[in-house]
Amino acid sequence: MLIDRLLRQPSDPRAALAELRARELNFDPSRQSEYTPENGWYADDVRRTLPSEPPGDPVPAGSWNTARRIARDYDFADPSIVEGVFDRNEPLEDRTMLLVLRFHALRIHVGVRVGDVYNENRELDGRPGRLFGWNYRTLEGHVEKGQMDWQVWKFPDSGEVLFRIRSFSRPAGGGNFLVHTGFQLVGRREQVRFLKLTAERMARLTEEQTGRTRSAEAQRDEAPSPPG
Repeated sequence: MLIDRLLRQPSDPRAALAELRARELNFDPSRQSEYTPENGWYADDVRRTLPSEPPGDPVPAGSWNTARRIARDYDFADPSIVEGVFDRNEPLEDRTMLLVLRFHALRIHVGVRVGDVYNENRELDGRPGRLFGWNYRTLEGHVEKGQMDWQVWKFPDSGEVLFRIRSFSRPAGGGNFLVHTGFQLVGRREQVRFLKLTAERMARLTEEQTGRTRSAEAQRDEAPSPPG
């Protein structure tokens, strides 16, 4: 497409993914304490309640484990806004991903790499919980600098399950003039929209998939036993 040539976007996402593996991060993660609104960075903390479970440890086919699988596979991202291209056979740790950012007719290809992956007990706002999460960090050539964490929490005292997105970011500058100018005009608005729709999609997928699991279990329980 003409617009892709003007923006110098690759026509083969898989080839672009292979090239991204050689790129470095475009910011220093060790300086995260400096990446604050006071220093010109955006900071986001989006939370969405998911279907609850009984109190205690996560249920094997319950909401927390379902949301954890959705998060691990990056299925919470609405492909009409961001499409993730990656090798699903690669371990999540250190995985390189090509993100295709969609805005009307535009397709902007950027790269990220998975940083931290965690599955542990931790506290949130003073409440002990079970946490699964991971983050990705922007690579050279990305229109932004920063990191996004995707977290699935379960609080054993109440059974509440929560999806949380934490991020810090700022425009990267440089690169293709058209891409840079366009991102300066609409990038923050689209980023906020993406976070909102991601949280909504995670809640919807988790509810749908846990509902199907409960329905299948109920059908098995109601099925007549074979004759002895």
